[in-house]
Amino acid sequence: MTWRRRFVAVALAGLLLPAGCTPAKETPVKPVAFAWSEKTLPGVVGRLVLRDAAVCDGRWFVVGALQDQAGGTVPAAWSSADGTTWATVRIAAKTYYGKQNILSSVACRGGVMAALGAKFGGAHGYPRTSSWRQTPDGVLHEVTAPFELFGGPQAVNVVRLDAGPAGWLISGNRMSGAAAWVSRDAAVFRIVERAPGLASGAAGETWAFDGTAAADGWLMVGGVLPKGRIDRDPTGWRSADGVSWELVPAVGASEAYEELQRVVVDTVPIAVGVRGTTFGAWRLDAGRWQPAGAFGAVRPGGMSGARALAVVGGRLFCVTADGVSHTLWVSDDGGVRWRPGVLPVPVPAGLDRTVVVAGGEGRLLALTDDAANGRIYLAETAK
Repeated sequence: MTWRRRFVAVALAGLLLPAGCTPAKETPVKPVAFAWSEKTLPGVVGRLVLRDAAVCDGRWFVVGALQDQAGGTVPAAWSSADGTTWATVRIAAKTYYGKQNILSSVACRGGVMAALGAKFGGAHGYPRTSSWRQTPDGVLHEVTAPFELFGGPQAVNVVRLDAGPAGWLISGNRMSGAAAWVSRDAAVFRIVERAPGLASGAAGETWAFDGTAAADGWLMVGGVLPKGRIDRDPTGWRSADGVSWELVPAVGASEAYEELQRVVVDTVPIAVGVRGTTFGAWRLDAGRWQPAGAFGAVRPGGMSGARALAVVGGRLFCVTADGVSHTLWVSDDGGVRWRPGVLPVPVPAGLDRTVVVAGGEGRLLALTDDAANGRIYLAETAK
């Protein structure tokens, strides 16, 4: 059911209530509160732009940029052993646009990070994407690559970087549909486009949002626009090596607009995204994405979407933007039931406004950026 049809149905249902009857009142759900503590990132000169965080093997990473009063940017990254005390990661940029990158996605394995960044520029104003790799001396180096690896006439977007035992995976899209970039060491990426089972085909046009390492290789999630339809259906893909991909369909796709936008692995893979007029969770079971709980509301026409998903100590933490504001959601049962959580500060939805969560060791890290100030907070996640 589309949101317009649902709106009409709800309105008619209200008009048809018997005289003297009133709708039952829902019991308010008490938000989950956290004792947020603001932390300080060193070496900040100008506006702090925060975009992503990752935690692995006892190391915490935060990436973004520093912006001067004229709007110029330089890439920036920080690392920590406990999420409380942070150190600046030294940046070694090589290219003209690399020196201006805003680092937008970070992943890590073995306590070492890699990142993606971009800067809009050139004659056509396209994003000039760079990948970044940390070397044993702790320096984050820009990796030079052919322009058409991430750009060129087939480019659409490069979205997320993830890490796992097999190496590194970038999720994104080309003119041919969903695509992947894979690497063993984050030094050289191989593009996988027009891949059967991943790219657009007879079933429809595919679109990828995120990926994660799984027990048997890689998972990516997104949506497919079936031929003759105007709404996406949720879908995913699996691969043992990042090169050969197999479609992982979702159960119960409808005429509503639905797509999987973020994914993590808890006891099973769990994805979140848009489900018609709400946000929803899906669990990968018996080779299919099975719908789990629904939560929140999606405002038509707004900049809505699931912005972050993390699992810490068996609890799921999801950040959504509903077109007006960002909301933190918490699930203690694998995505079946969700409660709102209290963010350290309110952040409106919109361009250059972000909220990201990541965590480990019983602590949750929250990055907030309201397009004026970037801040970092830490809280315990015990139930």
